[in-house]
Amino acid sequence: MTDDVRALLERLRAHAAARVASTAVVLGELVHDREGTNDDDEHDPEGVTLSSEWSRLSGLADAAASELRQVDEALARLDAGTYGVCAGCGQPIPIARLEVRPFATHCVACAEKLGR
Repeated sequence: MTDDVRALLERLRAHAAARVASTAVVLGELVHDREGTNDDDEHDPEGVTLSSEWSRLSGLADAAASELRQVDEALARLDAGTYGVCAGCGQPIPIARLEVRPFATHCVACAEKLGR
């Protein structure tokens, strides 16, 4: 089971890292595009404004970075032998929960108490 979990977490990590990298590239391009212009894109009726695109991409970058961090923490728990153990009560996290949320740190009951 540990090998299967590791393989799943490594796939999730690769996808999250790719999203982090791709959003960084696109954000860099947006910064470059924004640098030599004084256009008032907020009042341009054509297309998406640079500010709203920046906001959207920043949100995607933040989500990808958060997922990458969570997967890295899950891999560290797997290496430490604590993967699948609830950080709240110390009981095993049900397999069904880990299948849906492989980087879960709490069982359902503890997660509900924390509002997660």
